Amino acid sequence: MYPAELVKPMREELTNIGFDELFTSEDVTNALAKSGTTLVVVNSVCGCAAANARPGVFHSLQNEKTPENLVTVFAGVDADATNTARDMMVPFPPSSPSIALFKDGELVHMVERHHIEGRPAAMISENLKAAYNDHC
Repeated sequence: MYPAELVKPMREELTNIGFDELFTSEDVTNALAKSGTTLVVVNSVCGCAAANARPGVFHSLQNEKTPENLVTVFAGVDADATNTARDMMVPFPPSSPSIALFKDGELVHMVERHHIEGRPAAMISENLKAAYNDHC
């Protein structure tokens, strides 16, 4: 577990742009039961989350089509919520950070850590925009 004061600014990078935080397994289940499209960001304290994932997500939302619902769980902090979200992302192995797009509760696009690490935020953004254009 990371201290709340450490992760607060990392959480706020997403909540300040409209993401809802999910803290419990029930929160995740309810969020993914909604109809329409839902973007789930598994947030992390690592450098690739800070330099690539969160900025990539931010820029991806500057698109004509975007997900209807934006939610996030924080790996290493919100264990139950993160584990439930990861269970919904099977067959992809758990990774953080990661970004998943769901449509009507079904996983339709996945960006794993190995797609984030070492890639510029612009590339992640373009990947997500293409997914939004296909599914949103």
